Amino acid sequence: MIVAAARSEVAYVPAGIDVVVTGIGKTAAATALTRHLARRTDLDDLVVVNLGTAGALHDGLDGLDGEPGLYEIGTVLNHDINGDAIRALGYDPRDRLVIGDSPTVLASGDVFVNDAAVRARLAEQAQLVDMEGYAVAYVAQELGVPLRMIKHVSDNADEGAMEWVALVDRSARVLGEWAATHLG
Repeated sequence: MIVAAARSEVAYVPAGIDVVVTGIGKTAAATALTRHLARRTDLDDLVVVNLGTAGALHDGLDGLDGEPGLYEIGTVLNHDINGDAIRALGYDPRDRLVIGDSPTVLASGDVFVNDAAVRARLAEQAQLVDMEGYAVAYVAQELGVPLRMIKHVSDNADEGAMEWVALVDRSARVLGEWAATHLG
């Protein structure tokens, strides 16, 4: 089963693959995915694959399967939470979720990153940034469903990110090809 934030990100996924479109942001992603998984009876046999776009926090990263800009995520961070403060209160904020073996780290949050200062701060912890990955990972872990997360760089998480609507089709084609090769 594929989960994506926007229909435009999965426009080229082959027919016959179950696709859930959640909407933009962590709250929408968590709610839609939880609602969908709660209705299913096959969770023991299910693998969730999160396909989507991401902003690059570093220049010149290598890609997955020889495809520049394509990455499998190994760790996802919630960059909207002050994890250190919550830990100081004696609680585990679960702000860093390991979901695979890949060294690629995704910072995820409700902030649409298009500012150089925010990009630089996030680049200290991660290679990529998106708005839903953490929520998808959290729900999958809570429900015990295996997860793969594949992201394609649509922009550089700078002022050019505001062109996402025009850039997403290129990423959707790459993600669709990946889905056809690996899930079809």
